[in-house]
Amino acid sequence: MSLKIDLHAHILPQRWPDLKERYGYGGWLQLQHHCKGKAKMMRDGQLFRVIEENCWSPEARIKEMDETGVSVQVLSTVPVMFSYWAKPEDTLDLCQLLNDDIANTVKKFPKRFVGLGTLPMQAPELAVQELKRCVKELGFPGVEIGSHINDWNLDAPELQCVFAVT
Repeated sequence: MSLKIDLHAHILPQRWPDLKERYGYGGWLQLQHHCKGKAKMMRDGQLFRVIEENCWSPEARIKEMDETGVSVQVLSTVPVMFSYWAKPEDTLDLCQLLNDDIANTVKKFPKRFVGLGTLPMQAPELAVQELKRCVKELGFPGVEIGSHINDWNLDAPELQCVFAVT
């Protein structure tokens, strides 16, 4: 049997704290589980997108993987969760929440999933801190980042300290 790897597989926690309440300002996405197998991604009370349970349930993913012959998925967060626009310490907290959830999924199903972390790239020193945690503590082989960080392209001098760690 050949190994088939899906490198583009986004996942979210099934639930997370109310981020507006946690951080004291809006702009954050929340999930509203409104019927079996579906959830609304909401931002400040407005519908952003409806997602299906394969976006949070590793069991649903494995069922679909088996149906399509996928051996392993490389899991990463949904890019809209990067939150580069937010206060850096809040984005770090959210990254830790998202990364821990991915790590728990990988730990539960190590033969089916590999995890990639996410970083608070708008604060390079915090990004370095979380990158080290992702690799050393969570066992991730890498991270997923956006193609730009607010007004910075990836060649911005401010980001070089992050890339130097890799």
